[in-house]
Amino acid sequence: MACYKPGQRSRLIYRPRLEARPDGRKSFAWSDYRDLLIAAHRQLSGPIVLVWDNLNTHLTAGMRAFIADQDWLTVVQLPTYAPDLNPVEGIWSLLRRCFLANIAFTSPEHLIRTVRQGLRTIQYRSDLIDGCLAETGLFLTSA
Repeated sequence: MACYKPGQRSRLIYRPRLEARPDGRKSFAWSDYRDLLIAAHRQLSGPIVLVWDNLNTHLTAGMRAFIADQDWLTVVQLPTYAPDLNPVEGIWSLLRRCFLANIAFTSPEHLIRTVRQGLRTIQYRSDLIDGCLAETGLFLTSA
């Protein structure tokens, strides 16, 4: 999750997972996104305006109910296919081009360790996170 606030440094909050869920699912479920949002809210200690793509897990009934119950969360949905408007796509691009390129991973643990190291490096470089927002053509305004 790329986090931006006028007048403050940009932040990156992430929760990579290695293990499959008990139900066999390997990707994030809506409850994982819910938990990430709750963690971000605690970490950022303020209201969140979430700009989201149309991933099916973002649109589930459970996620919609959770969003409706939170007064600190406002969600703006991106158009149907608009990766060029999503700053997180830039984060993944940086990760693939800089940290995951030309590596033969020896195990899933090696892959997850490398992903975490790359995300941690990006996390401490707010200029990279700012560049991902600038690449979208979107900009922040003070309320």
